[in-house]
Amino acid sequence: MDIVAKFAARLILLIFVGGLLAATLARTSPGYGVDEEELDVRLKAESFQALRTVQAKAPDAVTFYCRYMSRLIRGDLGVSIALHEPIRKLIAERSPETLKSVGLALILGWMTGLGLAAASVMTRSAWMDTGASLLAAAVLCIPVAVLALFCAMTRTPGRLVIAVVVFPKVFKYARTILVRSFDLPHVLMARAKGLGPGRILLRHILPVAAPQLLALAAISVSIAITAAIPVESLCDIPGIGQLAWKAALSRDLELLVILTMIVTCITLLANCSAELLSGRRQGVNA
Repeated sequence: MDIVAKFAARLILLIFVGGLLAATLARTSPGYGVDEEELDVRLKAESFQALRTVQAKAPDAVTFYCRYMSRLIRGDLGVSIALHEPIRKLIAERSPETLKSVGLALILGWMTGLGLAAASVMTRSAWMDTGASLLAAAVLCIPVAVLALFCAMTRTPGRLVIAVVVFPKVFKYARTILVRSFDLPHVLMARAKGLGPGRILLRHILPVAAPQLLALAAISVSIAITAAIPVESLCDIPGIGQLAWKAALSRDLELLVILTMIVTCITLLANCSAELLSGRRQGVNA
């Protein structure tokens, strides 16, 4: 229970700090406070002055954040300035798309990455190992935006890009973990007894490598969420990533803060869950 309380306290603190940093960066970024309505040539001088008067009354980042947090505690997420809709409604409508994108990417990325890593380690084939490593390295060198633009131009499902981004990370680290586990004494004994590769992998390698693979799973969640922002924006997928992109472009402060807190919360929960499960697994093995 002490470990859970420690993780909960760290989670709350980092979410609070993450939201404050997002508010500060947005307030100090170039162009903040410039309203798009000022570009309208039809506006009169009085209208320009009214807009600038409203902008001048905006509180500083710390004051804004304290006020926003007090409303957030009461369940008021605010209204998007750019989209003119309640933030709670926007998040509820767009979350399923992002969950679908990230979930599909994690499944496909892990199936491909872990499958190739296991095949290259268990078969001990230099050709397979070299080919899979070159493929992962080549994909790793291509920017996410380029892959997303390619999918948009070829009308390929953009969600596949996130899986392509997850794959090389999973392959690289899973291969390293499996290679180390493959040379452990109990695995060498199982090989000496003539056990098949599949049985060795499932019964002697994966259980030992489970804590490291759980940590890798947490990292892959963060990678998928990060990749979802440019992918959803460029491929026109109406998810949280596209919403974050629009909020950044329009400097929608309240929307940016809550999205930053949500992403921070998901990332930290994934990492904390992996740490707890890894510690529990190691305790059972010990």
